[in-house]
Amino acid sequence: MVTGMTGFKGSWLALWLARSGAKVSGYALAPPTMPSLFERAKVGTLVESTNGDVRSLAALKDELTKRQPEVIIHLAAQPIVRTSYESPVETFETNVMGTVNVLEAARTSPHVKVVVVVTSDKCYEDQQRGVAYREDDRLGGHDPYATSKACAELVAESYRRSLLGETGPAVVTARAGNVIGGGDWARDRLIPDIVTAFASGRPAIIRNPACVRPWQHVLDPLAGYLLLAERAWESRSGFSSAWNFGPPPDAMQPVSAVVEDLCRLWGGGARWERDGSSQPHETLLLTLDSAKAREKLGWAPRLAYADSLRWTADWYRQVANGGDARTWTVRQIETYEEMAA
Repeated sequence: MVTGMTGFKGSWLALWLARSGAKVSGYALAPPTMPSLFERAKVGTLVESTNGDVRSLAALKDELTKRQPEVIIHLAAQPIVRTSYESPVETFETNVMGTVNVLEAARTSPHVKVVVVVTSDKCYEDQQRGVAYREDDRLGGHDPYATSKACAELVAESYRRSLLGETGPAVVTARAGNVIGGGDWARDRLIPDIVTAFASGRPAIIRNPACVRPWQHVLDPLAGYLLLAERAWESRSGFSSAWNFGPPPDAMQPVSAVVEDLCRLWGGGARWERDGSSQPHETLLLTLDSAKAREKLGWAPRLAYADSLRWTADWYRQVANGGDARTWTVRQIETYEEMAA
């Protein structure tokens, strides 16, 4: 089961799992954007999906009884930092209590063996040290979104330690960087804002060009989540913990470099301007240390920064020119799989 399947990452994951022969079910609200990858790629024709809210424990329990999933990948969230300033209560309800409800429903299910709780690299306390965060670094957050993800990590740890014991599901948490890829149309995200502006012939308006982030193609962390679920399924010992899935070092880029590279890849006179209005607080530097995933899982990102950006630009350009969203998504999944051969 994939919670939040109608979102950007959930749709990519559902298509990949369906292609791999898995029996997939989804539990999610209606697609959060218009357009959406879920609808453009007709994901609902390949997998079973139930419209539901993770804030309802009773509904989650009913769904687990009906679907009997053995693995849950929990992606459902309010994922936007700026939205968390506008709707802090919804953010905490969804990201914290939603996680509580998923874990509680899993705890009472006889079928669930593994739960992967996807949080964020922003769950770390912003210590301004200029070094990559490791899994044992302090959790925290300035804005409601970051704080809610730190809380979700603590919730998962509490269930691991006090409620699940040796016979309950293995619970793992996954922290990834700024994920990019085709099919993301969320408001107030860099890549969707840029390509939407470019496609309409307008300059992209950039809020914080100096912010440095770990940019990674969506398939790299998804590969990590699936590998982590597999390892936790095989042996919970040593795997029921938190894991970073960050990009290669060359993917640590300021926003200004990303937008300049996308201007070049898009062509046609694409350009950007800085937004001079007052902006809410955002961390200036954020990077992850993924040594644990490399050493214990054998995971490593397959796409360099330039490739991630090129794949993303290619996807949007092809679909904007009439290409089929599912075809281009599956084509990139196939190419990604071939890279591991």
